[in-house]
Amino acid sequence: MVRLLDLGLTKVSSILFDMASLAEGTVSKAITSYKDDDNSTKKQIFESSAKLRFLQDEVSELCIELIARFQPVATDLRSIKSCMELSYVFSRFGRYAYDIITVLEILGPLELCDKSSVMRMSKLVLEMMDLGISAFRLRDNSLLAKIYEMEEMVDVLYRKSMRESTQIIPSDSYSDNRCNISAALVLKYLERISDHACYIADSVNYIETGMASPRR
Repeated sequence: MVRLLDLGLTKVSSILFDMASLAEGTVSKAITSYKDDDNSTKKQIFESSAKLRFLQDEVSELCIELIARFQPVATDLRSIKSCMELSYVFSRFGRYAYDIITVLEILGPLELCDKSSVMRMSKLVLEMMDLGISAFRLRDNSLLAKIYEMEEMVDVLYRKSMRESTQIIPSDSYSDNRCNISAALVLKYLERISDHACYIADSVNYIETGMASPRR
């Protein structure tokens, strides 16, 4: 016999899967827009970010209702707590995507800037998001070690890029303060997205084992 609590959890999971797909697509669109110097997607990214915030509130309301009505314990309670945290993470992805496109709006056009460091890190970050979402969909904590390993790589790239951006620019190179400023901002947003991808891994680990993040 299917429990009413299970029906509620299924509904919450369905919303979270929708949020995951929307968040992943929104971040990817923001990065592509930055690469292509295309600010025309700002409205679409803003609307996606707003929808993610709305869905986060919906998940929170549903989770509180489940706790109040069914007083779940053990794995069920861990799942509900983690679902609330995951909805926050997916909402933040939308916010960081909007921050990235806003950098382009404020400082662009940036078509002459070297964007290689941003694109190199964004490839890692998008892969981390995909792995985290897959781990959540499949409840597969065998993927978590890879996500944590990639976060360390992102941190190394971030520190390296920050050091390079403070070096003196050769006289024969293209010089524009907006290039360094925009790259520093976008790299920081990507580093935060990387951290939040790890929070997905933390939540999956907590659901499956009841233990806090293995990173701590």
